Amino acid sequence: MFKKKKISKSYDRENTKPVIKASICNGEQVAGFKDIYTGKIEEVMLIKSPSDIDIFKKMYGIDEEIAKEY
Repeated sequence: MFKKKKISKSYDRENTKPVIKASICNGEQVAGFKDIYTGKIEEVMLIKSPSDIDIFKKMYGIDEEIAKEY
């Protein structure tokens, strides 16, 4: 009867790139966007399972593999 709205967000593709920031201490992972000029990372969502990465990719229309940073 009711369809769930697809949430489509955008990001600055020229100045930022998607990354997953991972902690080597406790394994916590956070998806976000890294400014390619300053190196500052804007955290968007916590990654608890591999399906969360897929949700992040669909939200922002990302097709390529996302790099991990430690």
